[in-house]
Amino acid sequence: MPDTHLTSHKDLTLLRQRLSHVTRSWALDDYKAFVVFYTRILPKLMGAERCTIFIMDIGSNQICSMFGTGLQEISIEPPMEGSIAGKAISTGNSVIDNDLTSHSGFHEDVAEQTGFVCHNMLCSPIKGVDSHNVSGAVQLLNKKDNKPFTVEDQLLLEEAAHFLSISIESIVLNQEIIRIAGYLEQEVDRLEQNSVRGQIFIAESPAMQEVLNLVNVVSNTPINVMLLGENGTGKDVIARMIHERGQRKDKSFVPVNCACIPESLVESEFFGHEKGAFTGADTTRIGRFEESGGGTLFLDEVAEMPITVQPKFLRALEEQEGSRLGSGKTISYDLRIICATNKDITEEVKNGTFREDLYFRLFSVEIVIPPLRERPEDILPLSLHFLDQTNHRFGKQVAGFSPELMDLFEEYPWPGNVRQLLREVERLVALTPNYNIIPVTKCSPGLQQYKKEIPEKISSKMMLSIPDQVQKLEKELIRKALKKTSGNKSQAAKLLKLTRQGLAQKLKRYQMNI
Repeated sequence: MPDTHLTSHKDLTLLRQRLSHVTRSWALDDYKAFVVFYTRILPKLMGAERCTIFIMDIGSNQICSMFGTGLQEISIEPPMEGSIAGKAISTGNSVIDNDLTSHSGFHEDVAEQTGFVCHNMLCSPIKGVDSHNVSGAVQLLNKKDNKPFTVEDQLLLEEAAHFLSISIESIVLNQEIIRIAGYLEQEVDRLEQNSVRGQIFIAESPAMQEVLNLVNVVSNTPINVMLLGENGTGKDVIARMIHERGQRKDKSFVPVNCACIPESLVESEFFGHEKGAFTGADTTRIGRFEESGGGTLFLDEVAEMPITVQPKFLRALEEQEGSRLGSGKTISYDLRIICATNKDITEEVKNGTFREDLYFRLFSVEIVIPPLRERPEDILPLSLHFLDQTNHRFGKQVAGFSPELMDLFEEYPWPGNVRQLLREVERLVALTPNYNIIPVTKCSPGLQQYKKEIPEKISSKMMLSIPDQVQKLEKELIRKALKKTSGNKSQAAKLLKLTRQGLAQKLKRYQMNI
């Protein structure tokens, strides 16, 4: 099947470039220099010994000392409760304390840490541009000449804090952008690790993540691998991924569909033939074993291999050598075997259509690729990728899927798996005008029929309002309570933490004739 799980590796390269540009474009050092300038100039302007600027850390709700007089090698993190900076930030109001030595507090811990004793302090919150959020605090320590901080000092510091907020918010935003960029960089790395021939394997579900983990484990080992799964699940893509991550990645990957070779030509296909070996053999042809030399031979639909060829195939694997038809010359083979089938191959062995000794020779590690219906988390990511992919191939600009169509995609069992999903999206893109949202009415007859058969299941997912969902939940809980109490409404009401009258009212409101 085509690379239906994949997205362009070029997109990831472009994303990397954009992330790098974003992180470089923020002149963080300029903002820091401006804030550090405040810590130097404010004590001089306001007659204080020191100045410290605190910034709130996004997400953790912690206060971090970013800049301060004499804090080049010391970081102070005052608690939200028990510190003057925390009080200013939590209340959004300035705090003046002109008698710190008369009571205990966080300032004593700071004095012990820094060796600087604070006698009085003025601290003002640094409010956001909209004046609702507080992003930090600026504080002045020890008014010179043992003078107290005044209301006039407070008003001046609050004015300075207002202008500080612009730089502080730029720093906070920069930190958040760098954090997000770092996360995206990790995602890009993860996607690149799941690449096949420069394309990215889309797998969001836990089931497929487990498959990818197994792929990572077996890729660098010489053991043979058996891939099991329904048609259209992507066994060929997984096989190529195993090859490209292994030690043989620079050698040939040779796929052979055993179900597509006429029985009379199977032996020639795998072992090759000399010119004149049989009627129609006009030229010499190397076989798939030779072609795979040093690389990987991928046997798709291996259960379809004719029983008559299997003994020679087994001998070639065990002895790692064979010969072309019409030749007595022995050729050595050096290759890895990856097999795939959509059948229960153990049943084929029991039925005598597949040799047991060949099965055990081919089987070392088994990887089961789940059908699409068992990994619904992959349906929408795949659908959106196929939409972009098909728009590009068809030269179209279809806008997207309607919510009802996305719900139908998630509910439909997809008997043809990923291959069927791709074909469905191709059909929808072909039938939908540019810039339009794809309606559910454009679906193929199979999906339309499925929608008619289970309308309630799909339409219920469209009920997004809280009252609708609350009503649905209450009705379900009432049914369960009455079932558990064998219809005893008094006991059911106790289980539901309702009065009997309250339960009766809900039964009447929901028209539940129980």
